[in-house]
Amino acid sequence: MDLERLAFVLRRLALDAGDRIMEVYHSPEFEVRQKSDASPVTEADEAADRLISEGLAEAFPQMPLVTEEQAASHLQSVRTFLIVDPLDGTKEFVQRRGDFTVNIAYVENGVPVRGVVYAPAKGRLFYTLADGRSVEEIGPGFHKDVVGEQRPLMVSVPDNRALRVVASKSHRDPATDAYIAQYAVQEMTSAGSSLKFCLVAAGEADLYPRLGRTMEWDTAAGDAVLRGAGGKMVRLEDHAPFTYGKPGFENPFFIAYAPGVLLVK
Repeated sequence: MDLERLAFVLRRLALDAGDRIMEVYHSPEFEVRQKSDASPVTEADEAADRLISEGLAEAFPQMPLVTEEQAASHLQSVRTFLIVDPLDGTKEFVQRRGDFTVNIAYVENGVPVRGVVYAPAKGRLFYTLADGRSVEEIGPGFHKDVVGEQRPLMVSVPDNRALRVVASKSHRDPATDAYIAQYAVQEMTSAGSSLKFCLVAAGEADLYPRLGRTMEWDTAAGDAVLRGAGGKMVRLEDHAPFTYGKPGFENPFFIAYAPGVLLVK
């Protein structure tokens, strides 16, 4: 894999998809349908998926692609592949709350090593560079062919007596609250989509636990950005390393965190 080219392509496709998503977001109305798993889907999801899938197939024709909106791609058995959630946080999109992202990642031997997370409504763009380090490109506005100022991302040095925790905005439940209650929490933030990973990567939060169903396309890009900022992601049950390319691409419960957080089970 040409990692310089990969970084360029992922960033550009995320920005292009974000533009298309925002066209729909700002339209007077748009149709919302239910998929077979009862999750919502809109024309923005589908348009962004087409744009990204076609772009990746053109740039990396030999690389397997897994994407949320193409069920046939979920039947693969792969360890090295590209994985896409063209619009993560569709519920936030439908409610026009802004906490949605474009997620594209490259997984190598089960590990997400490169990725981009773009939150077009919030003007935040996070990605890994060719060397694996993570940055946030500083807006306002992003040029597809000219990279702007980049701020290196680095996880916090956490204070276990006063942790900053981020949790899901749309999928918060009593089990999550009970888990968080085991920590000494100074600040609690709610956020949608894979922005939660990026807040930990940026040092704006220390801990993100998820006790709920997610799929690999929901987490791979954010996980890559977190790892590139020095963060970690583990299985909640046993704190074992988190891997990708699992059958059906479904995730176990997990914890994303800044090293130094004293994890509990």
